[in-house]
Amino acid sequence: MEKAYKLEFTEEESDDLYVYCCGCSQTLPHHSFGPAVKPHYMIHFIINGKGQFSIGSQTYPLESGYGFLIVPEELAYYESDENDPWTYVWVGFGGKHAGEIVGELGLSLQQPIFKSENINGIYDIVKDMMEHNTFSVQDVLRRNGSLSLFLSEIAGGSSVSMRNDAGSANNYVQQALSYISQNYYNPIKVTDVAAYVCINRSYLYTLFQKEIGMSPQQYLTSFRIAKAVELLQLTSLPIESIAISCGYSDPLVFSKAFRQEKGVSPSVFRKDAMKNGGRGNKEHLREVEKFIAGKQEK
Repeated sequence: MEKAYKLEFTEEESDDLYVYCCGCSQTLPHHSFGPAVKPHYMIHFIINGKGQFSIGSQTYPLESGYGFLIVPEELAYYESDENDPWTYVWVGFGGKHAGEIVGELGLSLQQPIFKSENINGIYDIVKDMMEHNTFSVQDVLRRNGSLSLFLSEIAGGSSVSMRNDAGSANNYVQQALSYISQNYYNPIKVTDVAAYVCINRSYLYTLFQKEIGMSPQQYLTSFRIAKAVELLQLTSLPIESIAISCGYSDPLVFSKAFRQEKGVSPSVFRKDAMKNGGRGNKEHLREVEKFIAGKQEK
């Protein structure tokens, strides 16, 4: 269960700048919010761990030291990492000048990400807000003063250019494709590929679907089966050896994957290839590579 401490306050909407809510959360793997909207500005800052944040048409993989802005009435979604779930603090705020101040920070729907080196300082500021949690004049002034300090820390950090632009996305995919081509014969999984390129599995899935039109698992399987086709056609290796050579420790799992991809078992495929003078479908080996190359040229 998520460990969270959250406080909400009622302030006058006419105030120039006020704290609407604040809190700290230590999440479990895949803990998520949304897709949903918030009625006010909200800033999350990651103390440790990893996760992803989506707003508008963009998705951002984030880690310790990064923060993100949720814009009022804009659909947002965020999810903690499977292996290294994040812990974050958050502050929701409003007021007549809230939008103006957010703009002066360099943050917006198009530029919602920022970075700060002062992780402990930001945590301490939010902690101070939570400790002054009554509706006394003293605590209200203290919280709103802490909000100014919180925003000043963000202003002292740096906004981050969109990390999900076409170039970055293509770079992640290219690294993943290279890793698969060099390690397909090992029993790697999609989680290993995601770990290699330092993004989470769900974000890798999104990039693969966008860049090459298939999931990472589909690509990995197709690549392995393509290599198996070559070995079946050009060698006399036993089916079990071919399975191991293509990253399958279980020949039955290999045969099932091969049948789903090619419509026949490995042994039947080999017999058919022999009947066709050993040619079979030799071009299948490079079908995936050609497909990828074609997508890259567009």
